[in-house]
Amino acid sequence: MSRRSFALVPTLDELTYAREHHAVPGRTAVVMTMGALHDGHATLIRTARGHVGRDGFVVVTVFVNPLQFGKGEDLDRYPRTLEADLKIAEQAGADVVFAPAADEVYPGGEPQVRITAGPMGERLEGASRPGHFDGVLTVVAKLLHLTRPDVAFFGQKDAQQLAVIRRMVRDLNFDVDVVGVPTVREDDGLALSSRNRYLSPQERHTALALSRALFAGRDRHAAQEALRARAREVPATRARAEALSAIGESRAAADAHAVAKAVPGGPSAVRAAARLVLDEAARLDPPLVLDYLALVDPADFTEIDDDFTGEAVLAVAAKVGTTRLIDNIPLTFGAAS
Repeated sequence: MSRRSFALVPTLDELTYAREHHAVPGRTAVVMTMGALHDGHATLIRTARGHVGRDGFVVVTVFVNPLQFGKGEDLDRYPRTLEADLKIAEQAGADVVFAPAADEVYPGGEPQVRITAGPMGERLEGASRPGHFDGVLTVVAKLLHLTRPDVAFFGQKDAQQLAVIRRMVRDLNFDVDVVGVPTVREDDGLALSSRNRYLSPQERHTALALSRALFAGRDRHAAQEALRARAREVPATRARAEALSAIGESRAAADAHAVAKAVPGGPSAVRAAARLVLDEAARLDPPLVLDYLALVDPADFTEIDDDFTGEAVLAVAAKVGTTRLIDNIPLTFGAAS
């Protein structure tokens, strides 16, 4: 296969042949998808191509994994758009699209032995979708074995999925680097998702509350950090407050002094700012039905306390009509003084 060729390969034998006959051997990257590709997926593929270079080999998998769908979820109606997916994948820089049938991935039917996500996989998404992450990890492990990549790229929009995959790779000694790629959004802020196509215009308007809530939490956090930075400029003393008051900044002095004495970053205030937006969206027509709003440690997806410092994830999940959507943004608490 020449370096600039592109192919659809439905079987492992064809994938192996394509990789072995790649013109210039280089690093292999994989981007795993369930199809219905959009610009978020294209960004993953372009990132993978940039990472391995022109001589690398980029595999995009398209497989709607039945193991990660629970009873009553949208397995049967999940969009399948392989012809369009191939065009997007090729234009973004893939060498092959590996689109196997279910019996190619699970010969003999669903596997008797599966990978369990553990406690982290039982929180948030795992609590709402029991067994979901066990299905995710089982298929990811299978596809890592089948595609044999040096590096795998996943979107940060599915933050908990990315976290459990990283944990699996570390705990089970998979010889692969896992790279997270930032969420891609529409101009109005809605995170790109294959499920967005289910939304009516009115539902889409309501769905914008997810990103608005996250941005409200982020802005509240930024405002608090700005006040904290201002408070650090001068020692938090009575003399400092009097000095600021003398130049007409008595309110700023009070705010800065209060923040200087408060807990760093204020996770509770961040949650409250996001919750206000979601509560308002619950009164829209159609309403947003909240599943969870959480501010968590990305190491294990447990809720953080108000004295937490370090990287965190503000995550939300909700239904609009019959469509369930998730979103998140990263935040850093307790910036260095």
